[in-house]
Amino acid sequence: MSVAPGTNGVLVDRYGRVARDLRVSLTDKCNLRCTYCMPAEGLPWLAGPELLTDEEIVRLVRVAVELLGVTEVRFTGGEPLIRAGLVDIVTAVAALEPRPRVSLTTNGIGLDRLAPALRTAGLDRVNVSLDTLDPDRFTTLTRRPRLDAVLAGLAGAATVGLSPVKINSVLMRGVNEDEAPALLRFALEHDYQLRFIEQMPLDAQHGWARDTMVTADEILASLRTVFDLTADPTERGAAPAETWLVDGGPARVGVIASVTRPFCGDCDRTRLTADGQVRACLFATQESDLRAALRAGADDDELARCWRTAMWGKRAGHGIDDPTFLQPTRPMSAIGG
Repeated sequence: MSVAPGTNGVLVDRYGRVARDLRVSLTDKCNLRCTYCMPAEGLPWLAGPELLTDEEIVRLVRVAVELLGVTEVRFTGGEPLIRAGLVDIVTAVAALEPRPRVSLTTNGIGLDRLAPALRTAGLDRVNVSLDTLDPDRFTTLTRRPRLDAVLAGLAGAATVGLSPVKINSVLMRGVNEDEAPALLRFALEHDYQLRFIEQMPLDAQHGWARDTMVTADEILASLRTVFDLTADPTERGAAPAETWLVDGGPARVGVIASVTRPFCGDCDRTRLTADGQVRACLFATQESDLRAALRAGADDDELARCWRTAMWGKRAGHGIDDPTFLQPTRPMSAIGG
């Protein structure tokens, strides 16, 4: 594969999109077993030597920031809060020059305990996954009775100023599709920012079906039974969420409609898995191995070249609507959301 000339310093693909937002999976493990992500018994976890070390993660992020123009770094999982070196990793990344914005996507369990240290380390904000406010439904969805811990995590993040605190919610037909208004009311009451996400084909069981997915239009229709929603005049840019003003604003609610309203043409993301693979797209079926190059002694410039080559091969779209679409062989817990 030939790489376009003049692309030093950025992660550009053949369609002219530039990746400035890096998602880094810190672990494939999770302390929940959400039904739309993994089976009850869990998954075969990556062996220790396969995982990037703390130092390797920081080095690759440094290459992305210093040599490839990345300006935002989001740590994901699995569940990143269970990574023992998380605070040290955040400290090192927040100290990079130019300093990237540093955020975290988490299920919130333990966040109340770690939030002060993460804020001191340089974490800017958090996204917390919360699909229901009903304790019994939460236990059914996650196979763990931990709703109180998630709510405590949200409150802890807000207390230390990890703002805006965002909530990510997935609605599933016949499970929690009726909770959209309640979730938005909860977010408004606590000054959290809510984003609904259409369920995507990233489950380990390959049980996703488009005709059972709750669509963006259905979510908005449900919200409008209680709230007045008007289109947000703010420029969306590369943000994945379409947003609406709630009851005239300033509060907003967003919907990330990856399936029914794909935003691939404006995608600015690159992804690094916990075992050091570059994924040009969340739905990619191929990865590029940076870990092997790093451990073989590649210098920073060579790592940057490998990364640029990987991104140059990014497809025009995720292909979910293509009849030949193949679901990624690794579930979301292994590649980072």
